[in-house]
Amino acid sequence: MELAYIPSPSRGVLYLGPVPLRGYAFCIIIGVFVAVWLGNRRWIARGGRAGTVADIAVWAVPFGLVGGRLYHVITDYELYFSEGRDWVDAFKIWEGGLGIWGAIALGAVGAWIGCRSRGIPLPAYADAIAPGIALAQAIGRWGNWFNQELYGRETDLPWALHITSAADGRVPGYYHPTFLYESLWCVGVALLVIWADRRFKLGHGRAFALYVAAYCVGRFWIEYMRVDDAHHILGLRLNNWTAMIVFLLAVVYLVVSAKKRPGREEIVEPEAASDGETAGDGEAEKEDKAGKAEKADKSEKADKVASSDSPGEAKELKSGTGAKTKTGTDAKAETDAKAETEAEAEAETEAEAKDKAGTGTEAESAGKKS
Repeated sequence: MELAYIPSPSRGVLYLGPVPLRGYAFCIIIGVFVAVWLGNRRWIARGGRAGTVADIAVWAVPFGLVGGRLYHVITDYELYFSEGRDWVDAFKIWEGGLGIWGAIALGAVGAWIGCRSRGIPLPAYADAIAPGIALAQAIGRWGNWFNQELYGRETDLPWALHITSAADGRVPGYYHPTFLYESLWCVGVALLVIWADRRFKLGHGRAFALYVAAYCVGRFWIEYMRVDDAHHILGLRLNNWTAMIVFLLAVVYLVVSAKKRPGREEIVEPEAASDGETAGDGEAEKEDKAGKAEKADKSEKADKVASSDSPGEAKELKSGTGAKTKTGTDAKAETDAKAETEAEAEAETEAEAKDKAGTGTEAESAGKKS
């Protein structure tokens, strides 16, 4: 008897009257909202406008869903087009089956369309939403738990996943919860990208490339543990080869981009930059108007002083503005008068001294003659 394990839900869908509420679909929807929310915060921090990420996501998300479904159907075509299968099931996306490789590839096409309409560089947008995509994948993987799919080999670990369904070839038992491994790995990837972006100021698509490379590393070993049917090439599952190839492409892009275009984009959204310039021009215009108004007010007061018919009125108008000037003039006149008085006194003193000297000389001369 197993003492600890992760139970699987008894059902992956609830009905609200005739409306089915599927756990898989809810996980995808919640993941999209988280990706847009985080992407919006990062976009604003880089100088973009609020709401731009959501507007572009209107293009990217539908393209991504179609791309993810196409990749799944093409790589697992026998589930829909082999004998005894109904090809209409290929359109039942709510039953599960989305390939992340196709979702990212075609989602990028949708994002490119949205970015092009606004004059926004796609790499800058990709950098902003990269951690959000990783978190969306982390949340979306719980949809596989609701559907009891994509588990690993049998195990007796305490965190083993208990599969109870026997549909579509499943064998009830305890297996590695690869959905949980990938979910936790994606959370780690999101944190890694956020840290590296702050530490190294990643730009021109390098934050997104780091997300891709890091995700591929985790996907390789997690994919290696899975036991569901898949195409094999040289002993490896198809998704293992895809992970290796995409990883190499991401690393090459990181190296080449860092050499050719170091640093980060200064302007990520031209419309936001022009809004900032307009706001700056508006402030300068207000200051200029305030200065002109002040000058006009002073000129008006001067005109009133010059044109006043009453000397008293003119004196009253001047009293406020010319008090300091008048005080300074009086002080100067007082100083000049004191200086003039002192000069006259000094001159008189010198004259008296000369007179006395002359009188003494004459008396001395008379004494000699006598």
